[in-house]
Amino acid sequence: MAKSGGDANPFMEAPATVLLTPEDIAQRICFAAMFGIAAGAAYFLTQRKNRAEAASFVATMVLLAILLGMVSMVIGKNIAQAFALVGALSIVRFRSVVEDTRDTAFVIFAVVVGMAAGTGEYLVAVVGIPIVGFVAWLLALWGRSGEQKSVPVAPKRPTTVVVRVGIGTDPAGPLAATIAKHAEGVELVAAVAVRQGASLDLTYALRLRDGATPLALVGELNRTEGVQGVEWKAEA
Repeated sequence: MAKSGGDANPFMEAPATVLLTPEDIAQRICFAAMFGIAAGAAYFLTQRKNRAEAASFVATMVLLAILLGMVSMVIGKNIAQAFALVGALSIVRFRSVVEDTRDTAFVIFAVVVGMAAGTGEYLVAVVGIPIVGFVAWLLALWGRSGEQKSVPVAPKRPTTVVVRVGIGTDPAGPLAATIAKHAEGVELVAAVAVRQGASLDLTYALRLRDGATPLALVGELNRTEGVQGVEWKAEA
């Protein structure tokens, strides 16, 4: 008794394979490359990375579209071959972490346009690419409009302090502790003997800490043991 058409097992008997000419294969691969480039351009124009940062991901999208186009031609309508190919490709996995979840959508975008080219469904990619690109541009524009504009903070101006101390005063003692209390990035840039060697003029380059004032630093330095005088110089 002949079996009905609904009982046919696609895994037992593969349907007739449509033979593609070299010209057909080249045409579909070229379309896959063009669709992949279009998808990559849509990604690049709607994200915030510069060209150097986005180049790797755009190249991945283009190559992925081409490879999926070739995969679609290899599979054709053979379901058994499709499952075998999926099992083989499952061995290859991405190890890099996708930082932006939007990137995952663009990976699927490249897969879809590549499969469309591989199966000869060019119209799906031609119509879908501008629509997806336009929607992605609108969403990117909406996301950027919600950003808060940061107020530029003026950098702290470097300053110079000249402290005159007695010849027997240790600069690493209370003097250093007082300066560190009010300033950061402290560097001793010069030491000059004055008053016939009875005193030292120590020149420090520093930046005031947040909330510190020149008057507070000069006042506390003058009260520090061994300090004979303080001169404050603000660099332009």
